[in-house]
Amino acid sequence: MDFQAGILQDGSPMESLEKQLICPICLEMFSKPVVILPCQHNLCRKCANDVFQAANPYWQSRGSMISGGRFRCPSCRHEVLLDRHGVYGLQRNLLVENIIDIYKQECSSRPLKKGDHPMCKEHEDERINIYCVTCEVPTCSMCKVFGAHKDCEVAPLQTIFQGQKTELNNCISMLVAGNDRIQTIISQLEDSCRSTEENSEAAKRELCARFDALAAVLEEKKSELLERITHEQGDKTSFVQGLICRYKEQLEKSSRLVETAIQAMEETGGAAFLMGGDMAVSLPRIVEASKGGRLEKIEHGYENMDAFSVSLEHLAEAVRALDFDPAEEDEEYFDGEEEEAEE
Repeated sequence: MDFQAGILQDGSPMESLEKQLICPICLEMFSKPVVILPCQHNLCRKCANDVFQAANPYWQSRGSMISGGRFRCPSCRHEVLLDRHGVYGLQRNLLVENIIDIYKQECSSRPLKKGDHPMCKEHEDERINIYCVTCEVPTCSMCKVFGAHKDCEVAPLQTIFQGQKTELNNCISMLVAGNDRIQTIISQLEDSCRSTEENSEAAKRELCARFDALAAVLEEKKSELLERITHEQGDKTSFVQGLICRYKEQLEKSSRLVETAIQAMEETGGAAFLMGGDMAVSLPRIVEASKGGRLEKIEHGYENMDAFSVSLEHLAEAVRALDFDPAEEDEEYFDGEEEEAEE
């Protein structure tokens, strides 16, 4: 039954009371039974059940084996948890129901004034009591019989009113349920964002650890190769320094022989020259030394270290080609997301 708020004067206590008795779902006065939510807000049981069914499409009836469900209060967005009984497990607000009964009795005892009902602009004495389906506007009976809507299809005003209110109620229920689903999706996306950040940090740490390990292997190999070069350097320089020492000894001996020979050359007498004891001993040595030394020599290019050249170009190319391994699970996940988005 539709109770017009216009029968009461604006700002009256009864009008204020009526505003408190409006269901936030159907925007009508609460219909029995009235259930009270845990957040202390009230709903018509039918409206509460519609919202609950929209938010929990797999919940079937009080006899269902599903444990329960949840939805959000349309007034304060508080999450309401229900058991397997659904909205039938909520307590009735008998106080509100009694107030509604008293309010309806008070409203029914007041006479309906002419100015309290919308009147037709074309026929000032006729009330708006039918609905023109063709033109989609409310009108009066005189307009249908004699006026602009005589050739139009009409329907009872109350029928159209109740139909549109029912449709609006269903839309509100769907919007509330849709908001719940959107809120759930937002929560899931926020969780996904946090997980992505955490997983990214873990992946960065793992990648740094792997590159640090690779750098340690390279550093170890570099130290090994440097040690081999240093060892070869020591062997070659020791050999060359030994040759230098022997050549210096030979040079010193040759210098002494030269001095002896020069002294012998200063002797003018042939007999004295030939009878000289030192000269007789030194001459064979001088002759032998003049033929050139027989000490060991180093080969050409002995000082080169070309054998220790290392080509790292293939390693550099391999490092440049480093990339993340493709994960089949990720590909399947994205394929599933695309199919879901298409649906």
